[in-house]
Amino acid sequence: MTASARTAPAAPATPFRSGIGRSRESRGADTRALTQVLFQKLSGLTPGTAEHARVRTALIEANLPLVRYAAARFRSRNEPMEDVVQVGTIGLINAIDRFDPERGVQFPTFAMPTVIGEIKRYFRDNVRTVHVPRRLHELWVQVNGATEDLTVQHGRSPTTAEIAERLRIPEEDVLACIEAGRSYHATSLEAAQEGDGLPGLVDRLGYEDPALAGVEHRDLVRHLLVQLPEREQRILMLRYYNNLTQSQISAELGVSQMHVSRLLSRSFARLRSANRIEA
Repeated sequence: MTASARTAPAAPATPFRSGIGRSRESRGADTRALTQVLFQKLSGLTPGTAEHARVRTALIEANLPLVRYAAARFRSRNEPMEDVVQVGTIGLINAIDRFDPERGVQFPTFAMPTVIGEIKRYFRDNVRTVHVPRRLHELWVQVNGATEDLTVQHGRSPTTAEIAERLRIPEEDVLACIEAGRSYHATSLEAAQEGDGLPGLVDRLGYEDPALAGVEHRDLVRHLLVQLPEREQRILMLRYYNNLTQSQISAELGVSQMHVSRLLSRSFARLRSANRIEA
């Protein structure tokens, strides 16, 4: 056998293997090798020194693809990927600071749960516009995963009953989870409704209450009434809230109608003098 034959590379087991696939594997192997070398070097440096900071920064930069891979799992949350990557990078830094190469565990295996945990905590504590119970949040994750699986399986969006059957939970829980999933983003009241051609919610919700203008006046009257004697308060209540005539009030209180009229006039005078707000 000639030397050239001995050194010739063996034929690939998969003749149509993609060059892109080989390059990805090569990059991954290079990153793992570089990470291992950097951790070995980092272990011999004193924390707080410039060289320690330089090697630590190199470790962060070398493993950013791991963060982007983890962040891609949350692409369906409609949160800017730049923000998710930044949060995941915090988890990566925490993993680098806690990693012990002597334990014999590959760094990506050790770091991935920390990165994903940091991202999940970010969504749980900072992204939702409405807080939902932790149990419902955890169940929503299962519902979301089952929805994706059933969509691939059936080639369409699954029904609530199909999701409930897959997870073996009541349909009411599925509906509650779907509603909880909407709490990640609040819809603007000015946003136009898609598909139906209707104006935004701000143009369709609520109406002008005709009694709204009287709220301030009623509050003012209530404030002024408590300043009157109890008997005069009762006369005003009978006259203007119970709609009794002066003669009916006089019979109710056992006084003359003329006296009721004088008391009403005196009450009006007191109210006008106490009200410093010009009409």
